[in-house]
Amino acid sequence: MAAINWFRFASPASFYPLAGKLTGLFGWVAVLLAIAGLYVGFVIAPTDAQQGESYRIIFIHVPAAWMAMFIYVVIAFWSVFSLALNARLPAMMAQALAPTGALFAFIALWTGAFWGRPTWGTYWVWDARLTSTLVLLFLYLGLIALRSGIDDPRRADRACALLALVGVVNVPIIYFSVRWWNTLHQGATISMSAAPKMAQTMLTAMLLMTFSAWAYAIATAFHRVRTIILEREALSDWVGQIVDPSVSGQPGAAHAERRP
Repeated sequence: MAAINWFRFASPASFYPLAGKLTGLFGWVAVLLAIAGLYVGFVIAPTDAQQGESYRIIFIHVPAAWMAMFIYVVIAFWSVFSLALNARLPAMMAQALAPTGALFAFIALWTGAFWGRPTWGTYWVWDARLTSTLVLLFLYLGLIALRSGIDDPRRADRACALLALVGVVNVPIIYFSVRWWNTLHQGATISMSAAPKMAQTMLTAMLLMTFSAWAYAIATAFHRVRTIILEREALSDWVGQIVDPSVSGQPGAAHAERRP
């Protein structure tokens, strides 16, 4: 059986149909996992002995915070490829991920504020982890604004890649902030080197919601990158055949109809 040549998907024309198929797949996975996670977290999981019912916001807050950090690292990863190879698709993937990362960062801050009110007695404190997560949200918004402010897509790719690589240093600061500084924010509930500090049903709900958020991020990134590909490859013949199949087989027709 012949091996799949994965390198051919580095071309936007080849990646476009693949992204379309994966969008629906990961979208349904995200929905099903979210339903299961919310049911386990809000119905089956027991009430916390210290925080009562208010702790259940953890099933949304923690996965959102994890994904906000993870997505920024992925953006930095694609930015390295974009700069090193001067490739279009990695830059498009980084562009497609930024709004989803910003959404998760906002959800993490918003749910954290509502969790902090009954726990700390206030919605916000200038805690090291909260502050560094707010900086992460600003970095996401900066990436989006910087791209919108540069008309030339290739110049925007390079500028955003540099900002992403500079800003990625904030991710380990967020993660290790509860160890490096004396903060109100609690330490890690789940650690690779220690047993989980929660009941098994709570851990199950947490993992289900985390994988749901992960699948959602993939689905939205693939959906958004398809739109970006169509916008940036609008003068290509293959895009012309998708937008208007009647121009298929007519050399130069797509270029002629899409020339400003």
